[in-house]
Amino acid sequence: YQPAPLSEKALPDTFVVQISVFYNVPVIYSIVSGDQNGYFIIDPSTGIIRTRKNLTVEHFPVSFKVQATDSSNSNIYNQVSVNVEIIDENDFAPVFPLSVVEEKLEENLPATQIVQLKAQDNDAGRNGFLTYGILSGDSLKFRIDEATGILYSITSFDYEEEPTEYQIVVYAEDDGIPEKKRGYCTVIIKIID
Repeated sequence: YQPAPLSEKALPDTFVVQISVFYNVPVIYSIVSGDQNGYFIIDPSTGIIRTRKNLTVEHFPVSFKVQATDSSNSNIYNQVSVNVEIIDENDFAPVFPLSVVEEKLEENLPATQIVQLKAQDNDAGRNGFLTYGILSGDSLKFRIDEATGILYSITSFDYEEEPTEYQIVVYAEDDGIPEKKRGYCTVIIKIID
């Protein structure tokens, strides 16, 4: 048996799978091995398996054996494996160490690296895989490397002729399941004469 993966947030008493046998006498179902952490419980008469308690991602996948025993003769039985996987939910949004970063940029420089922004996400795997983007600000003057979080100027600036301060809102987005989460950081760039 390979039931649909459970969410790591599945509550106790969540339905997992129903085991059934073709047999002309009533049987008694039991979990006989493999569920060392006691996550599952089986109804002895219906074969319905449910969760017994909250699940811990690190303990999965779990493979355990279920036995169906003849109700009138315990020497007659059969066993089957049940393999349960769980989905690691996207628990955390990315977080930047600072919500506002100020950087100075000299005028008349060619396109250049300004600052590397680095967010943290406490999820594992793809739930913690981050990409970066610009949410708002002057996208004709700035760009961000979506993989590294490095913010660049695209052009040079003229202190006398243009604004001397720019605000860019940058986001870090995880590749989470079932939904992606974002964290934000405002970069204030001051053009220096």
